[in-house]
Amino acid sequence: MKIVFLETACLGEGINYEMFSQIGDVELYDYTPLDKLSERVADADIIVLNKIPMNESTLAGAKNLKLICITATGTNIVDFAYTNQKGITVTNVKGYSTPTVAQHTFALYFALAEQIAYYDNCVKSKAYSESEMFVHHGPVFHDLSGLTWGIVGLGDIGKKVAQVAQVFDCKVQYYSTSGKNSNADYRQVTFDELLTTSDIISIHAPLNEATQDLFSTKAFKKMKKSAIILNLGRGPIINEQALADALNAGEIAGAGLDVFTVEPLPLSSPLLEVKEKEKMILTPHIAWASAEARTRLVQEVYWNIEAFLNKEERNVVR
Repeated sequence: MKIVFLETACLGEGINYEMFSQIGDVELYDYTPLDKLSERVADADIIVLNKIPMNESTLAGAKNLKLICITATGTNIVDFAYTNQKGITVTNVKGYSTPTVAQHTFALYFALAEQIAYYDNCVKSKAYSESEMFVHHGPVFHDLSGLTWGIVGLGDIGKKVAQVAQVFDCKVQYYSTSGKNSNADYRQVTFDELLTTSDIISIHAPLNEATQDLFSTKAFKKMKKSAIILNLGRGPIINEQALADALNAGEIAGAGLDVFTVEPLPLSSPLLEVKEKEKMILTPHIAWASAEARTRLVQEVYWNIEAFLNKEERNVVR
């Protein structure tokens, strides 16, 4: 059994792959350009990857391929009509990053809402040391307690964020993008009500037809001028030009983003042209990637392979 990891760089440093040697021969590649893909998968039984498209064109030479393991929850890179036709099983991983993404959601919020970068610079620049007062009053910030936290996508991560928000005495409400999600623990609202009444909106939804460009120019105009939006879901849920315009026009107070329409973020992105940089906190799709979450993810991949070899279904997607 030959197992080929095509994108170990996505998993970061410090990952132990030794357990996979118990299953078969292992080949590790930190990155696989498309012009190298055919030769690397040619005799692979199992491939492990994150972002490489899986379709007839990319897999044509993979004659022995039996299992594709995606090191993520999303499976939009897979042409399932092709893999199903060829009898290739596809698995993903779930739940490994729930506490980590929830944690990063609040890290973005507090860094942004409390203007941590400004106050940190105030001390490190020696401006505070040179002042006569024991306190420096710069940008105003507010109590989180009592604010309304709106959630788009009340899955596992959304529910974790809701739980933490309640610890801070927030009023929690949510919008179901599918219309099928109902949770009696939190107040369900329409999208318009979410926009007009939330002080913070955090996005934890998948990308689909219902969520593509959900946050448009029209949506931002309905939000409170004091509102903050956080995107921990998928980049295209927010129209980035509309967001940049809303921030420049003062239609909302701030934005914290860990995901973008194109990744890495292009130099031409309108987000990089927002005039008041302190209105945004941008992180490079890292919310999922604590050391513990990455370790859990790799363990999940191992268990998926083990289940497949034992003819059991585990995290199989079609």
